Amino acid sequence: MLRKITQHLNHPTNRFFTTHQLIKTSCSNTPLNHALQEMSVQGLGMQFKDYDSLLNECVNQKSLIGGQRVQAHMIKTHYLPPVYLRTRVIVFYLKCEVLRDARMVFDEMPERNVVSWTAMISGYNKSGLYSDALTLFVQMLRSGTYPNEFTFATVLTSCAGASGFEHGRQIHSLIIKTPFEFHIFVGSSLLDLYAKAGKIHEARTVFEALPERDVVSCTAIISGYAQLGLDKEALELFCALQKEGMPSNYVTYASVITALSGLAAFEYGRQMHAHVLRSELSFYIVLQNSLIDMYSKCGNLAYARKVFEIMPERTVISWNAMLSGYSKHGTGKTVVDLYNRMNTENKVKPDSTTLLTVLSGCSHGGMEDIGLKIFDEMKGRRNRVDLSIELYGCVVDLLGRAGQLERALQFVKEMPFEPNAAIWGSLLGACRVHKNVEIGKIAGRKILEIEPENAGNYVILCNLYACEGNWEEVRKLRELMKEKAVMKEPGKSWIECDHTIHTFYASDRSHPRKEEVFLKVRELSDRIKTAGYCPDLSSVLYDVDEEQKERMLLGHSEKLALAFGMINVSETKPIRIMKNLRICVDCHNFAKFVSGVYGREVFVRDKSRFHHIVNGVCLCGDYW
Repeated sequence: MLRKITQHLNHPTNRFFTTHQLIKTSCSNTPLNHALQEMSVQGLGMQFKDYDSLLNECVNQKSLIGGQRVQAHMIKTHYLPPVYLRTRVIVFYLKCEVLRDARMVFDEMPERNVVSWTAMISGYNKSGLYSDALTLFVQMLRSGTYPNEFTFATVLTSCAGASGFEHGRQIHSLIIKTPFEFHIFVGSSLLDLYAKAGKIHEARTVFEALPERDVVSCTAIISGYAQLGLDKEALELFCALQKEGMPSNYVTYASVITALSGLAAFEYGRQMHAHVLRSELSFYIVLQNSLIDMYSKCGNLAYARKVFEIMPERTVISWNAMLSGYSKHGTGKTVVDLYNRMNTENKVKPDSTTLLTVLSGCSHGGMEDIGLKIFDEMKGRRNRVDLSIELYGCVVDLLGRAGQLERALQFVKEMPFEPNAAIWGSLLGACRVHKNVEIGKIAGRKILEIEPENAGNYVILCNLYACEGNWEEVRKLRELMKEKAVMKEPGKSWIECDHTIHTFYASDRSHPRKEEVFLKVRELSDRIKTAGYCPDLSSVLYDVDEEQKERMLLGHSEKLALAFGMINVSETKPIRIMKNLRICVDCHNFAKFVSGVYGREVFVRDKSRFHHIVNGVCLCGDYW
């Protein structure tokens, strides 16, 4: 073999055929092993370009053994690689996920340039070793090597968490002194840093200052709004950027679809889905998962299931999204059936979120016995998922729904965890439904000790006292709220109509069609009273006369949104309403009577679950 190669190279007509060309041809046209053999044959004849071609092929194929042979050959032949080749060796080890060896090569470099430092910082960053990345960045600055735009963009992504954000701000102050402040990569990393820290206004300032924007920067700011629950702002920004000709990728669409999930904007969601299909994007699981979640939260489980079924592959997040959709709609049997199918297929292993969703589905679906049985099975398994406090909270919810409040209280006392606010809140909610004031007082005292600033806890406890007419206790709780400066989040409901989100607050007078809406509410009230509707005055937590209580009830945001829907939504379509808080008992009854009397399908998604009302019957079974 060696003789043939030597003869070929020495032939007069082939002297132009260099060693580099031979190695390069071996890398591109024959297996890597052949090229490595040629390297051994060449021995001391290997040059910079030869090593470069081999290392690039090792990087492309992630061939750890191949790259180590190249490095060993350099050492044996006493070849002194320049900074560029040493950096390529670092990149090779990082590509093969051997961080320790990459660092060894880095530490042995007699000199380093900005690319060497940036490659090593990037390696720590991709491995999740953010502290090491930041430490190395500081060493780089002290060494006198000045960062470039790629260094800044990389190190900013290492600034995760509260402490990391402070480092990020310091790095930003350094960037301001450089020409890279408005570079697209640096700007995208900066706005992502601020958005993830909840500083969306600062992120928007960075975004607006960018002289040019790409799909990454646009997606980062949209995602920032969506992750903070500023869904309307995310959607408005996406529409504005679309008009400016912004390109979109699957991450952009997934972020916008997340925002539409929060708004429960079904028609917008369908349009976005159609937009995705027309763009002919490749299959991305994260995008399909977002669609499942969006359709579920918009109340259309049929569409969500269709997306789920046509997925060529699914992750545990896909299963959890579909299970969660059924769970929040109260279809417990479907939750259990789908969970059993997941176990039968045995392609994806359930995680703690799966089990939590299944138990929650059993609770919402009124399947207490099955839920408790599944929990007992979990406890008995050898290779079980760790039973979290959230799973124990689901059991409390199951027992509370079944009216077994004494058993639920005993279960809380015997838990292997210290009960948290969510567990006491679940028990308190069950006491409200079953009007058990004694256990409710115990749960109420506990929850106020843990979360004295949560207004929702005071409201539920006030409801409990109001049910038995104990206005003195209601008054004391209200005084306690004032004393602790607890502010109740104002209730609001919204509805999508003609691609516009209409938002209503309690007794809202700001909507341009307010008079028409209030007249419609009164008209609906008068009509359904003839069918047996009687206002539940216990939902008003003020000790005022009954006439005033009824007027206050008619101004609730859910009723205003429902009335608006009755005016504007076609009778052939369901009315879809979102509520930021838990729907009150009276508004729930009001919606049920409207559905029954007018023959309308109504979806109300509140803070805790979905209420799907058809012919006057809600799937929640009047328990939420």
